[in-house]
Amino acid sequence: MTRRTFAQVMAGAPMAAGTLAAKAEVPSYLRGYEELYARDPRAAAKEWFRNARFGLFMHYGVYSILARHEWVQYREKIPVAEYAKLRERFHADRFDADRIAAMAADAQMRYITITTRHHDSFCLFKTGQSDFSAPNSPAKRDLIAELAEACRKHGLGLCFYYSHGRDWKHPHAPNNDEWGGSARPKYDPPDPAYAYGKNHHLSIYLDFMTAQITELLTHYGPVASIWLDGIATPLSGDWHKFHADKLYAHIRSLQPQVLVSYKQGLLGTEDYLAPEHKGVADPSGKPMEICTTLQLHGWGYVKGDQHLNADQAMERLRAAAAQNANLLLNTGPLPDGSIYPGDVETLAEMGRRIRKDGYPKVG
Repeated sequence: MTRRTFAQVMAGAPMAAGTLAAKAEVPSYLRGYEELYARDPRAAAKEWFRNARFGLFMHYGVYSILARHEWVQYREKIPVAEYAKLRERFHADRFDADRIAAMAADAQMRYITITTRHHDSFCLFKTGQSDFSAPNSPAKRDLIAELAEACRKHGLGLCFYYSHGRDWKHPHAPNNDEWGGSARPKYDPPDPAYAYGKNHHLSIYLDFMTAQITELLTHYGPVASIWLDGIATPLSGDWHKFHADKLYAHIRSLQPQVLVSYKQGLLGTEDYLAPEHKGVADPSGKPMEICTTLQLHGWGYVKGDQHLNADQAMERLRAAAAQNANLLLNTGPLPDGSIYPGDVETLAEMGRRIRKDGYPKVG
């Protein structure tokens, strides 16, 4: 992308369909879709996604250190300042992006979706909006930059999970008074880190999110999807206040091929549906991705939890295919960033079976 073209995009200037595609190399994960990409990058991405079949989900952050579920701050009502201290224990010394991408490719997965920022607001990427991040931890690494490079090397699409409806650190994130009981931990007395009453301004949080998503879409090369989470919060009140339509338009202005999802759909203008565990009925004919996890009781690493074996995981893949959906299969890396050994074995066996017998037939 030229500097002039980038400036046009950031300024919101209208551009002809395919303009950016003509000026940029086809993303590595879209090789084979060059002709369609030249005409309509987003259509090419949708077609790729329909054919992708299988992806790797990863929930990793400071919650992994405690190994008690990614909602540990909420469930145990850990004060904001106390929880923030986990950053000083985040080393990620065995997070190996190339090994992870190679593992996914060997399992016949076509893309990776990673938690760039979960509900606790810890960021795995370099951001100018917060110091609660991996580069500002003892790890001193931008894990998203490393994974982006590895995905390009292995021809995988890179999708960014981003917590939209919830943030348990930002002072102006949705609060329980207006947005229901799951927006924030139920602290008693109220946590002093949060803004309350007339001092609370959701618009400040929305600007924060827009700035971070802009960073994600301008610092790491082509992105396959922005995968938003926390939909229960806007649905619990006046969801128009989140101005998601403006956010979607901004996302699509930055990268013409990027797809947008928000679970079962907030506006109806999402590019695909992404429900948990089971499919959903949708007459629109949009692509669908079912996300589920190799660990039975959490998405982030839970010490001592049960994990699916290859037979069970293949059944999840068959069930998704029966609904003409992709399967996004999650693993929660251990505190040091390595992948749980049993999940490594399961994914390797899935890859062997798919290479031998092919993907399960779609419904």
